Amino acid sequence: MENFTPIASLIGGILIGISASAMLLFNGKIAGISGIVAGLLSPTKSDTLWRATFVAGLVAGGLILKLLSPQGFEIGVVRSGNAFAFAGLLVGFGARLGSGCTSGHGVCGISRLSMRSIVATVTFIATGAAAVYIVNHLLGGGL
Repeated sequence: MENFTPIASLIGGILIGISASAMLLFNGKIAGISGIVAGLLSPTKSDTLWRATFVAGLVAGGLILKLLSPQGFEIGVVRSGNAFAFAGLLVGFGARLGSGCTSGHGVCGISRLSMRSIVATVTFIATGAAAVYIVNHLLGGGL
């Protein structure tokens, strides 16, 4: 494990937990990214501003981090652009099929002890592990 960063990971997890809790406490909304983006794709008049602001904050945060710490975006996985696009489509399909994503189910749902979210998160993790095994070991890592 050459990229083991327990302190940074702990701080990041705490910030995500505080943010998700604040959103639920102050807005009564679950911080599930796929649901927030889906709401932008089929907007209602009173619900668009906070969703757009939330997504803009995610994008802006990523861009700022890219400027300040570009090495944080280096990954050791070599795949084609098509493989990443296909993987992204599969993640999106899974999020819609599971009625939420890892942020909604994994962060917010599990903390509320939602059995549906616990099952969804276990399914996400198991499916991801199986996909990595299949791609790296059965297909030789060549996607």
